[in-house]
Amino acid sequence: MTLTDLLPVTDVTACCEPLTRESLSAQNAEALAGSLKALADPARLRLVSMVAASEGGEACVCDLTEPLGLSQPTVSHHLKILVDAGFLTRDKRGLWAYYRLVPGALDSISRLLITI
Repeated sequence: MTLTDLLPVTDVTACCEPLTRESLSAQNAEALAGSLKALADPARLRLVSMVAASEGGEACVCDLTEPLGLSQPTVSHHLKILVDAGFLTRDKRGLWAYYRLVPGALDSISRLLITI
């Protein structure tokens, strides 16, 4: 399985120039590195895929701990990193937090990876 199998893919030729035609600015490289760092953890990649695949496109933290085999505080820490990086949104309902994938959040990273 390749990375393009894991990430949603759009028609990259219609929206942007490939990375190989133009070098990244320092500011864009810094932002992209932060985003990649947030995703560069097996638990976080699984969390993103689990939330995206959840019924209604959202998942409660209470439903994510057992499948990952991690404690609730550890899962919450990983989810906070994904929220801070702009991949997920958080909605608190009573005692539980529910997470959704930010629409288009993975698009720029998938476009970059496809064009390299």
